[in-house]
Amino acid sequence: MSFEACELSDLARAMVPIDGTTTLSDAVEVIAAARRFLDAAVVAERAAGASWQDIGDVLGLSAAEARERFGTAEARFRRQLRSTDDGWRGYLVREPLEAAEDLDEWAGGAAPVSGGLHPVVE
Repeated sequence: MSFEACELSDLARAMVPIDGTTTLSDAVEVIAAARRFLDAAVVAERAAGASWQDIGDVLGLSAAEARERFGTAEARFRRQLRSTDDGWRGYLVREPLEAAEDLDEWAGGAAPVSGGLHPVVE
C-alpha cells in the first residue's frame, strides 16, 4: 500500500500546474493511481482480517458488492506474493524491510514505512 501511495503522490505532485502543461491524460493517470491505492488499502485491510462486510460498510457497499469490486485485486496481490519477477513488486516481496527503507528515504527518512517492521532473524 505504501508503494501505491508513493506512486500516487509522485503523479499528483507532478500535476501541480506551474506552466500549463497538465493534460487530461495526466489526470487519468492520477485517477488510475488512486484506484490502485484504494485496491491496495482494501487488500491491506483484508490481510489484517477485515471481512468483506467490514470493507463494504466503509465504502457504502454490500459485502457481495465489495467482494465483486475488490476480489480481483486481492487475488492479484496473492499471485504477486508468489511471483519471482524482477520488478518493484517482486523486490517488495523478496526484501520487504529494504523496500520499506527505500520508501522511508523517499518520504524524507522519518521511517514512516519501516518503523513497524523488524528484520526476520533466522
